[in-house]
Amino acid sequence: MTLGGIALVMLFIIVLQVFVRTPYTTMKIAAIPEGEYDPAVWGQYYPLEYKSYLRNKEMAASPTGFGGSEKVQKSIKEPEILINFKGNPFSVDYTEDRGHPYALDDLRDTKRIDKNTAGACMTCKTAQLADIFKEKGWDYAKIPLLELLPQLKHPIVCANCHDPKTMNLRVINPAFIEAMAQRGIDVKKASREQMRSYVCGQCHVEYYFVPANKKVVLPWSDGLHPEQIYGYYSSIPNGFEMDWKHPDSEAKMLKAQHPEFEVWSGGVHAGSGVSCVDCHMPYMKVDGQKYTSHWVTSPMKHGKEACRTCHTQSDQWLLDRVKSIQTNVWEMQRTAGETVAKAHQAIGKASKLPKASKAELDKARELVRKAQWYWDFVAAENSMGFHNPTMILNTLGRSVDLAHQAIATAERAAGAR
Repeated sequence: MTLGGIALVMLFIIVLQVFVRTPYTTMKIAAIPEGEYDPAVWGQYYPLEYKSYLRNKEMAASPTGFGGSEKVQKSIKEPEILINFKGNPFSVDYTEDRGHPYALDDLRDTKRIDKNTAGACMTCKTAQLADIFKEKGWDYAKIPLLELLPQLKHPIVCANCHDPKTMNLRVINPAFIEAMAQRGIDVKKASREQMRSYVCGQCHVEYYFVPANKKVVLPWSDGLHPEQIYGYYSSIPNGFEMDWKHPDSEAKMLKAQHPEFEVWSGGVHAGSGVSCVDCHMPYMKVDGQKYTSHWVTSPMKHGKEACRTCHTQSDQWLLDRVKSIQTNVWEMQRTAGETVAKAHQAIGKASKLPKASKAELDKARELVRKAQWYWDFVAAENSMGFHNPTMILNTLGRSVDLAHQAIATAERAAGAR
Protein backbone atom coordinates (compact mmCIF):
# COMPACT_ATOMS: atom_id res chain seq x y z
CA MET A 1 0.00 0.00 0.00
CA THR A 2 1.29 3.45 -0.86
CA LEU A 3 1.94 6.12 1.78
CA GLY A 4 -1.05 8.01 0.45
CA GLY A 5 -3.23 4.94 0.90
CA ILE A 6 -2.00 4.38 4.43
CA ALA A 7 -2.71 8.03 5.31
CA LEU A 8 -6.22 7.74 3.89
CA VAL A 9 -6.94 4.61 5.96
CA MET A 10 -5.64 6.27 9.12
CA LEU A 11 -7.80 9.32 8.47
CA PHE A 12 -10.84 7.07 8.00
CA ILE A 13 -10.13 5.32 11.33
CA ILE A 14 -9.79 8.65 13.17
CA VAL A 15 -13.02 9.98 11.70
CA LEU A 16 -14.80 6.72 12.55
CA GLN A 17 -13.57 6.95 16.17
CA VAL A 18 -14.83 10.52 16.49
CA PHE A 19 -18.28 9.57 15.24
CA VAL A 20 -18.43 6.51 17.50
CA ARG A 21 -17.38 8.50 20.60
CA THR A 22 -19.45 11.60 19.89
CA PRO A 23 -22.56 10.46 18.05
CA TYR A 24 -24.52 13.18 16.29
CA THR A 25 -27.84 13.60 18.03
CA THR A 26 -30.57 16.17 17.63
CA MET A 27 -32.20 17.20 20.90
CA LYS A 28 -35.95 17.15 20.60
CA ILE A 29 -37.64 20.16 22.13
CA ALA A 30 -40.05 19.00 24.83
CA ALA A 31 -43.64 20.16 24.96
CA ILE A 32 -43.51 21.82 28.37
CA PRO A 33 -46.55 24.02 29.01
CA GLU A 34 -46.26 27.68 29.94
CA GLY A 35 -46.59 28.01 33.70
CA GLU A 36 -44.81 24.74 34.53
CA TYR A 37 -42.20 25.81 37.06
CA ASP A 38 -41.17 22.53 38.64
CA PRO A 39 -37.58 21.92 37.46
CA ALA A 40 -38.05 18.17 37.98
CA VAL A 41 -40.61 18.16 35.16
CA TRP A 42 -38.17 19.91 32.87
CA GLY A 43 -35.53 17.46 34.04
CA GLN A 44 -37.46 14.55 32.56
CA TYR A 45 -36.58 15.92 29.13
CA TYR A 46 -33.25 17.55 29.92
CA PRO A 47 -31.63 15.24 32.49
CA LEU A 48 -28.04 16.48 32.19
CA GLU A 49 -29.05 20.11 32.66
CA TYR A 50 -31.34 19.19 35.56
CA LYS A 51 -28.70 17.08 37.30
CA SER A 52 -26.27 19.99 37.12
CA TYR A 53 -28.96 22.43 38.33
CA LEU A 54 -29.39 20.34 41.48
CA ARG A 55 -25.75 20.98 42.32
CA ASN A 56 -26.79 24.56 43.15
CA LYS A 57 -28.07 23.12 46.41
CA GLU A 58 -24.52 22.36 47.48
CA MET A 59 -23.10 24.82 49.98
CA ALA A 60 -19.36 25.26 49.99
CA ALA A 61 -16.63 27.85 50.23
CA SER A 62 -15.23 29.37 47.05
CA PRO A 63 -11.95 27.90 45.69
CA THR A 64 -10.42 31.38 46.02
CA GLY A 65 -11.51 31.89 49.63
CA PHE A 66 -13.88 34.75 48.73
CA GLY A 67 -17.62 34.39 48.33
CA GLY A 68 -18.93 30.88 48.11
CA SER A 69 -22.40 29.65 49.03
CA GLU A 70 -22.20 29.00 52.75
CA LYS A 71 -24.83 30.96 54.66
CA VAL A 72 -22.67 32.95 57.05
CA GLN A 73 -23.06 36.49 58.35
CA LYS A 74 -20.75 38.85 56.45
CA SER A 75 -20.29 41.02 59.53
CA ILE A 76 -18.21 38.27 61.14
CA LYS A 77 -15.34 39.08 58.78
CA GLU A 78 -16.43 42.66 58.14
CA PRO A 79 -17.58 44.19 61.45
CA GLU A 80 -17.66 47.63 59.80
CA ILE A 81 -20.95 46.48 58.26
CA LEU A 82 -22.59 46.87 61.68
CA ILE A 83 -21.61 50.55 61.79
CA ASN A 84 -22.09 51.47 58.14
CA PHE A 85 -25.57 49.94 57.94
CA LYS A 86 -26.66 51.04 61.39
CA GLY A 87 -30.37 51.79 61.29
CA ASN A 88 -30.81 49.62 58.18
CA PRO A 89 -31.97 45.96 58.19
CA PHE A 90 -28.65 44.92 56.64
CA SER A 91 -27.03 45.60 60.02
CA VAL A 92 -29.32 42.93 61.49
CA ASP A 93 -29.00 40.20 58.85
CA TYR A 94 -26.57 40.15 55.93
CA THR A 95 -25.57 36.64 54.92
CA GLU A 96 -23.51 35.28 52.06
CA ASP A 97 -25.59 34.42 48.99
CA ARG A 98 -26.64 30.82 48.40
CA GLY A 99 -27.69 29.09 45.18
CA HIS A 100 -30.81 29.76 43.10
CA PRO A 101 -32.83 26.89 44.66
CA TYR A 102 -32.65 28.72 48.02
CA ALA A 103 -33.95 32.07 46.76
CA LEU A 104 -37.40 31.79 48.33
CA ASP A 105 -36.22 29.99 51.45
CA ASP A 106 -33.71 32.72 52.18
CA LEU A 107 -36.30 35.42 51.48
CA ARG A 108 -38.70 33.85 53.99
CA ASP A 109 -36.00 33.32 56.60
CA THR A 110 -34.24 36.68 56.48
CA LYS A 111 -34.69 39.00 59.44
CA ARG A 112 -34.78 41.97 57.08
CA ILE A 113 -38.49 41.64 56.25
CA ASP A 114 -41.56 42.57 58.26
CA LYS A 115 -45.21 43.45 57.68
CA ASN A 116 -44.21 46.65 55.87
CA THR A 117 -41.91 44.94 53.35
CA ALA A 118 -43.12 45.47 49.78
CA GLY A 119 -43.97 42.67 47.38
CA ALA A 120 -41.37 44.14 45.04
CA CYS A 121 -38.78 42.24 47.07
CA MET A 122 -39.80 38.97 45.43
CA THR A 123 -39.14 40.23 41.90
CA CYS A 124 -35.97 38.22 41.41
CA LYS A 125 -36.74 35.30 43.72
CA THR A 126 -39.19 33.26 41.64
CA ALA A 127 -40.14 32.31 38.09
CA GLN A 128 -43.76 32.90 39.10
CA LEU A 129 -43.05 36.59 38.62
CA ALA A 130 -44.12 36.11 34.98
CA ASP A 131 -47.66 35.05 35.96
CA ILE A 132 -47.96 37.58 38.76
CA PHE A 133 -46.89 40.48 36.53
CA LYS A 134 -49.20 39.30 33.73
CA GLU A 135 -52.14 39.34 36.16
CA LYS A 136 -51.39 42.42 38.25
CA GLY A 137 -48.86 44.50 36.34
CA TRP A 138 -46.72 46.69 38.58
CA ASP A 139 -49.47 46.68 41.22
CA TYR A 140 -47.90 43.52 42.64
CA ALA A 141 -44.93 45.58 43.86
CA LYS A 142 -46.93 47.44 46.53
CA ILE A 143 -48.74 44.36 47.88
CA PRO A 144 -47.17 43.36 51.23
CA LEU A 145 -44.55 40.68 50.69
CA LEU A 146 -45.97 38.53 53.49
CA GLU A 147 -49.24 38.46 51.52
CA LEU A 148 -47.54 37.24 48.35
CA LEU A 149 -45.14 34.69 49.85
CA PRO A 150 -47.74 31.92 50.43
CA GLN A 151 -48.45 31.93 46.67
CA LEU A 152 -44.80 31.35 45.78
CA LYS A 153 -43.83 27.71 45.42
CA HIS A 154 -40.88 27.78 43.04
CA PRO A 155 -37.64 29.77 43.35
CA ILE A 156 -35.29 30.61 40.46
CA VAL A 157 -35.75 27.72 38.05
CA CYS A 158 -35.62 26.85 34.34
CA ALA A 159 -38.55 29.11 33.40
CA ASN A 160 -36.76 32.23 34.65
CA CYS A 161 -34.49 32.04 31.64
CA HIS A 162 -36.09 29.68 29.10
CA ASP A 163 -39.24 29.78 26.99
CA PRO A 164 -40.75 26.33 27.71
CA LYS A 165 -42.05 25.90 24.17
CA THR A 166 -38.83 26.68 22.31
CA MET A 167 -36.10 26.57 24.99
CA ASN A 168 -34.96 29.95 23.69
CA LEU A 169 -33.45 32.23 26.32
CA ARG A 170 -35.80 34.89 27.65
CA VAL A 171 -35.98 37.66 30.23
CA ILE A 172 -39.02 37.91 32.54
CA ASN A 173 -38.00 40.78 34.84
CA PRO A 174 -40.01 43.83 33.63
CA ALA A 175 -37.62 46.26 35.36
CA PHE A 176 -34.70 44.97 33.28
CA ILE A 177 -36.72 45.06 30.07
CA GLU A 178 -37.76 48.68 30.73
CA ALA A 179 -34.25 49.78 31.71
CA MET A 180 -32.73 48.25 28.60
CA ALA A 181 -35.40 49.86 26.44
CA GLN A 182 -34.45 53.24 27.90
CA ARG A 183 -30.90 52.52 26.74
CA GLY A 184 -32.24 51.81 23.25
CA ILE A 185 -31.96 48.01 23.55
CA ASP A 186 -34.89 45.73 22.75
CA VAL A 187 -34.11 42.48 24.56
CA LYS A 188 -36.58 40.62 22.34
CA LYS A 189 -34.28 41.33 19.40
CA ALA A 190 -31.08 40.41 21.23
CA SER A 191 -28.78 37.77 19.83
CA ARG A 192 -28.38 34.43 21.57
CA GLU A 193 -24.91 35.45 22.77
CA GLN A 194 -26.29 38.69 24.25
CA MET A 195 -29.06 36.75 25.95
CA ARG A 196 -26.42 34.55 27.60
CA SER A 197 -25.66 37.62 29.72
CA TYR A 198 -29.08 39.27 29.80
CA VAL A 199 -30.72 36.29 31.51
CA CYS A 200 -28.25 36.78 34.38
CA GLY A 201 -28.28 40.56 34.21
CA GLN A 202 -32.05 40.72 34.67
CA CYS A 203 -31.49 40.11 38.38
CA HIS A 204 -27.80 40.60 39.16
CA VAL A 205 -28.17 44.39 39.11
CA GLU A 206 -28.57 47.50 41.24
CA TYR A 207 -32.16 48.75 41.68
CA TYR A 208 -34.44 50.87 43.85
CA PHE A 209 -38.15 51.03 44.64
CA VAL A 210 -40.22 54.07 43.67
CA PRO A 211 -41.53 55.39 47.02
CA ALA A 212 -45.11 55.95 45.82
CA ASN A 213 -45.85 52.53 44.33
CA LYS A 214 -42.74 50.38 45.02
CA LYS A 215 -42.13 49.85 41.31
CA VAL A 216 -38.67 48.36 40.68
CA VAL A 217 -36.37 50.66 38.68
CA LEU A 218 -32.80 50.09 37.53
CA PRO A 219 -30.90 53.42 37.81
CA TRP A 220 -29.23 53.34 34.40
CA SER A 221 -30.47 56.53 32.70
CA ASP A 222 -27.03 58.14 32.97
CA GLY A 223 -24.93 54.98 32.53
CA LEU A 224 -23.76 51.88 34.39
CA HIS A 225 -20.66 53.26 36.12
CA PRO A 226 -21.00 53.77 39.91
CA GLU A 227 -20.31 57.50 39.51
CA GLN A 228 -23.04 57.81 36.87
CA ILE A 229 -25.51 55.88 39.00
CA TYR A 230 -24.70 58.07 42.01
CA GLY A 231 -25.33 61.15 39.87
CA TYR A 232 -28.67 59.68 38.85
CA TYR A 233 -29.65 59.13 42.49
CA SER A 234 -28.61 62.69 43.36
CA SER A 235 -31.41 63.94 41.11
CA ILE A 236 -33.93 62.27 43.47
CA PRO A 237 -35.54 60.21 40.67
CA ASN A 238 -39.24 59.42 41.06
CA GLY A 239 -39.08 61.01 44.51
CA PHE A 240 -36.48 58.48 45.72
CA GLU A 241 -34.05 60.29 48.01
CA MET A 242 -32.57 57.61 50.25
CA ASP A 243 -32.87 54.06 51.52
CA TRP A 244 -32.52 55.19 55.14
CA LYS A 245 -31.01 57.87 57.37
CA HIS A 246 -27.94 56.83 59.34
CA PRO A 247 -28.66 57.39 63.07
CA ASP A 248 -25.12 58.56 63.91
CA SER A 249 -24.10 60.79 61.01
CA GLU A 250 -27.71 61.58 60.00
CA ALA A 251 -26.60 61.18 56.38
CA LYS A 252 -29.21 60.15 53.80
CA MET A 253 -27.82 56.81 52.72
CA LEU A 254 -28.07 54.54 49.69
CA LYS A 255 -27.86 50.74 49.85
CA ALA A 256 -26.27 49.09 46.82
CA GLN A 257 -27.70 45.73 45.82
CA HIS A 258 -25.68 43.28 43.67
CA PRO A 259 -24.40 45.14 40.59
CA GLU A 260 -22.65 42.25 38.82
CA PHE A 261 -24.09 43.19 35.41
CA GLU A 262 -22.97 46.81 35.72
CA VAL A 263 -19.45 45.86 36.83
CA TRP A 264 -19.05 43.09 34.24
CA SER A 265 -20.30 45.37 31.45
CA GLY A 266 -17.23 47.60 31.75
CA GLY A 267 -14.73 44.76 32.16
CA VAL A 268 -12.34 43.06 29.80
CA HIS A 269 -14.42 39.88 29.47
CA ALA A 270 -17.54 41.73 28.38
CA GLY A 271 -15.43 43.82 26.03
CA SER A 272 -14.07 40.61 24.51
CA GLY A 273 -17.52 39.17 23.91
CA VAL A 274 -17.41 36.72 26.82
CA SER A 275 -20.86 36.23 28.37
CA CYS A 276 -21.80 35.43 31.96
CA VAL A 277 -22.82 31.92 30.90
CA ASP A 278 -19.49 31.26 29.17
CA CYS A 279 -17.75 31.42 32.56
CA HIS A 280 -20.36 30.46 35.14
CA MET A 281 -22.31 27.86 33.12
CA PRO A 282 -19.81 26.45 30.61
CA TYR A 283 -20.35 23.69 28.09
CA MET A 284 -19.65 20.23 29.50
CA LYS A 285 -19.49 16.74 28.05
CA VAL A 286 -20.78 13.42 29.38
CA ASP A 287 -20.16 10.30 27.29
CA GLY A 288 -19.57 12.51 24.30
CA GLN A 289 -22.82 14.47 24.77
CA LYS A 290 -22.41 18.24 25.02
CA TYR A 291 -24.64 20.28 27.31
CA THR A 292 -24.67 23.59 29.19
CA SER A 293 -23.94 23.22 32.88
CA HIS A 294 -26.70 24.69 35.02
CA TRP A 295 -24.57 24.61 38.14
CA VAL A 296 -24.13 28.38 38.45
CA THR A 297 -20.90 28.59 40.38
CA SER A 298 -17.34 29.87 40.44
CA PRO A 299 -15.49 29.30 37.14
CA MET A 300 -12.60 28.09 39.30
CA LYS A 301 -14.55 24.90 40.01
CA HIS A 302 -14.35 23.90 36.36
CA GLY A 303 -11.40 25.85 35.02
CA LYS A 304 -10.81 23.65 31.98
CA GLU A 305 -14.29 24.23 30.58
CA ALA A 306 -14.84 27.79 31.87
CA CYS A 307 -11.43 29.40 31.40
CA ARG A 308 -9.12 27.32 29.28
CA THR A 309 -11.22 27.46 26.15
CA CYS A 310 -9.65 30.93 25.84
CA HIS A 311 -6.67 30.92 28.21
CA THR A 312 -3.64 28.72 27.63
CA GLN A 313 -2.26 28.89 31.17
CA SER A 314 -2.65 26.06 33.68
CA ASP A 315 -5.56 25.76 36.11
CA GLN A 316 -3.22 26.62 38.99
CA TRP A 317 -1.90 29.73 37.24
CA LEU A 318 -5.43 30.94 36.58
CA LEU A 319 -6.52 30.23 40.16
CA ASP A 320 -3.51 32.11 41.54
CA ARG A 321 -4.29 35.05 39.25
CA VAL A 322 -7.89 35.27 40.44
CA LYS A 323 -6.81 34.93 44.07
CA SER A 324 -4.30 37.76 43.63
CA ILE A 325 -6.93 40.12 42.21
CA GLN A 326 -9.50 39.24 44.86
CA THR A 327 -7.01 39.54 47.73
CA ASN A 328 -6.04 43.04 46.61
CA VAL A 329 -9.68 44.06 46.31
CA TRP A 330 -10.55 42.51 49.68
CA GLU A 331 -7.80 44.47 51.44
CA MET A 332 -8.90 47.73 49.83
CA GLN A 333 -12.54 46.97 50.52
CA ARG A 334 -11.81 46.48 54.21
CA THR A 335 -9.82 49.73 54.33
CA ALA A 336 -12.62 51.63 52.62
CA GLY A 337 -15.35 50.16 54.83
CA GLU A 338 -13.43 50.89 58.03
CA THR A 339 -12.68 54.46 56.96
CA VAL A 340 -16.34 55.06 56.11
CA ALA A 341 -17.28 53.77 59.57
CA LYS A 342 -14.88 56.25 61.17
CA ALA A 343 -16.45 59.02 59.10
CA HIS A 344 -19.95 58.20 60.42
CA GLN A 345 -18.60 58.31 63.95
CA ALA A 346 -16.71 61.58 63.40
CA ILE A 347 -19.79 63.27 61.98
CA GLY A 348 -21.97 61.93 64.78
CA LYS A 349 -19.54 63.23 67.38
CA ALA A 350 -19.33 66.67 65.77
CA SER A 351 -23.11 66.96 65.39
CA LYS A 352 -23.54 66.69 69.15
CA LEU A 353 -21.63 69.91 69.71
CA PRO A 354 -23.97 72.91 70.07
CA LYS A 355 -21.67 75.23 68.11
CA ALA A 356 -20.91 72.83 65.27
CA SER A 357 -21.19 74.35 61.79
CA LYS A 358 -24.36 73.09 60.09
CA ALA A 359 -22.98 73.91 56.64
CA GLU A 360 -19.83 71.84 57.27
CA LEU A 361 -21.85 69.00 58.77
CA ASP A 362 -24.03 68.89 55.66
CA LYS A 363 -20.92 68.73 53.48
CA ALA A 364 -19.55 65.91 55.59
CA ARG A 365 -22.82 63.98 55.30
CA GLU A 366 -22.78 64.24 51.52
CA LEU A 367 -19.17 63.07 51.47
CA VAL A 368 -19.84 60.04 53.66
CA ARG A 369 -22.95 59.18 51.64
CA LYS A 370 -20.88 59.09 48.46
CA ALA A 371 -17.94 57.33 50.12
CA GLN A 372 -20.21 54.57 51.39
CA TRP A 373 -21.91 54.25 48.00
CA TYR A 374 -18.56 53.55 46.35
CA TRP A 375 -17.55 51.08 49.05
CA ASP A 376 -20.91 49.32 49.03
CA PHE A 377 -21.03 49.14 45.22
CA VAL A 378 -17.94 46.94 45.47
CA ALA A 379 -18.85 45.07 48.66
CA ALA A 380 -22.32 44.15 47.37
CA GLU A 381 -20.96 42.87 44.04
CA ASN A 382 -20.28 39.15 44.03
CA SER A 383 -16.98 38.79 42.16
CA MET A 384 -14.71 40.43 44.76
CA GLY A 385 -13.60 42.73 41.97
CA PHE A 386 -12.70 40.11 39.37
CA HIS A 387 -15.36 41.19 36.88
CA ASN A 388 -13.62 44.56 36.45
CA PRO A 389 -10.57 44.95 38.73
CA THR A 390 -9.36 48.28 37.31
CA MET A 391 -12.67 50.04 37.86
CA ILE A 392 -13.27 48.33 41.20
CA LEU A 393 -9.92 49.34 42.72
CA ASN A 394 -10.42 52.88 41.45
CA THR A 395 -13.87 52.94 43.05
CA LEU A 396 -12.49 51.79 46.40
CA GLY A 397 -9.73 54.38 46.20
CA ARG A 398 -12.36 57.07 45.70
CA SER A 399 -14.27 55.71 48.69
CA VAL A 400 -11.23 55.97 50.96
CA ASP A 401 -10.48 59.50 49.77
CA LEU A 402 -14.06 60.70 50.21
CA ALA A 403 -14.28 59.12 53.67
CA HIS A 404 -11.13 60.95 54.77
CA GLN A 405 -12.58 64.18 53.38
CA ALA A 406 -15.75 63.52 55.39
CA ILE A 407 -13.71 63.07 58.57
CA ALA A 408 -11.73 66.26 57.95
CA THR A 409 -14.93 68.20 57.21
CA ALA A 410 -16.55 66.92 60.39
CA GLU A 411 -13.52 68.07 62.36
CA ARG A 412 -13.82 71.53 60.79
CA ALA A 413 -17.51 71.56 61.69
CA ALA A 414 -16.54 70.86 65.30
CA GLY A 415 -13.92 73.60 65.25
CA ALA A 416 -11.01 71.18 65.60
CA ARG A 417 -9.39 72.50 62.38
